[in-house]
Order: sequence, then C-alpha cells, then structure tokens
Amino acid sequence: MRIATWNVNSITARLPRLLAWLESSGTDVLCIQETKCSAEQFPAEALRELGYESAVNATGRWNGVALLSRVGLEDVVTGLPGGPEYDGVQEPRAVSATCGPVRLWSVYVPNGREIAHEHYAYKLRWLEALKAAVGEDAAGERPFAVLGDYNIAPADADVWDVSLFEGATHVTAPERAALAGLRETGLADVVPRPLKYDHPYTYWDYRQLAFPKNKGMRIDLVYGNESFAGAVKDSYVDREERKGKGASDHAPVVVDLDL
Repeated sequence: MRIATWNVNSITARLPRLLAWLESSGTDVLCIQETKCSAEQFPAEALRELGYESAVNATGRWNGVALLSRVGLEDVVTGLPGGPEYDGVQEPRAVSATCGPVRLWSVYVPNGREIAHEHYAYKLRWLEALKAAVGEDAAGERPFAVLGDYNIAPADADVWDVSLFEGATHVTAPERAALAGLRETGLADVVPRPLKYDHPYTYWDYRQLAFPKNKGMRIDLVYGNESFAGAVKDSYVDREERKGKGASDHAPVVVDLDL
C-alpha cells in the first residue's frame, strides 16, 4: 500500500501535475494540503475518473486539506475536534478517514508567522488540540498516521542553515516540544533521515533559486503509530515533482507499507 502527503499550494493550479503524478506514482492514498479552493471548486470528478474518492475540508482561497483514496474512504471527520478558532472561525486544516486497513489524517498546521504574532500562539494551541484528538487512535492497534505540512522542522539538520532562522518560527523550542507531545501519544516519524539524499528536504522557497541550491526544509512529515511504523517498507521524497514549470514549492513524501 502506497500512502503519500503533498502540499500542492493550490489544487487548481497544480491539477494537471497532480493527475499525472497520481497515474505514474501508483499512490493508493494521498493527503493534500493547501487546496486553496472551496469545497464546490474541488476537482472531485476529475479525481473520480482516476478511481479516487475524495474527502475535503476547504472553504475558500486559503488553507484547505483533502484525502484522496482508491482503497476506500469511510468514517470521515472534517475538521479538528476541539480545535481553536482564528479570527472567529475554525480554519480548514484537518480531515481524517479510514482508508482500507489504515486510519489517516491530512493536516495543515498553522504557519505561526512570527513568534510575537497571535498566529504563533494559535499554532501552539492547534497542535495541543491535535495531540488530544489523535491520542486514542495513536495508542490503538489499527495502523494510524497523521500526515501533512507541519510547518515545523523537527531538528536543526532539517533546515539548510538553521542560523538564519534564529528568532523565527518553524524551529523554536515550543514548536518542537509540541511535536514531542505528539510522539508521546505513540506516534513516531516514520520517514528516516537520511533517505536517498544527505538532506531530504520537502520544501524550498520559490525565491532566490532555493531549490537548485537545495536551500530547503523538512517540514512535511509522516507520524505513525507502532502498527503503521512496523509496516513501513520504504519511504522517499519525490524531488522530481518539485522540478519544472508549475511545480508546488513542496515535494510529495511517499511511504510504502506491507499490510
């Protein structure tokens, strides 16, 4: 079973590449972040023609997540139970479902913007709510994983030059402590470092030739419970999909399981 996560940075802009990638990669379940569309605008029919059902949490031009599955899609939960609001609304940042033998979440963790910004405090509250929401499944026997854009680099080695991020989000102790809190529920990072590259980053800014210079970050993560992690046979970052015209600024992260 092949499961992947990908921040597409607008599913409308990325649709031709997404459809081609799904056909060529053999992915059974894809967790998507930053759909940047409403639920009505989501290209469910085009995906259905490829054999994928869709579970979508999207409300407009910002944020938005989805789960695409060709192995079943049941018990869908839209949103983060108990999650905090920002500017009076619960943003579309989480969706979960049972896909064949596994239970999966697609999450787009708030960016945080700046440490002094209210969005940073919101980010930490959101992560605390995520920890509470996934605890039961994380401790269970069924294979379970939370995949997505966490907007946190777990360690200094996950940033091309951590000294440039001093005083900035994505690398702070409270954010990394929140990831540690998720691991306390029984989840673990199932994509080892290093993979096929010394620095298996997943995100590169569009500016200043960041991708050709490999000035990236590893912020797209797959956190699985013991049953999920024990079934992992291979994993990789599909750097090829970050290349060329019309690419997202993130690359897909792919995990193969023997279930």
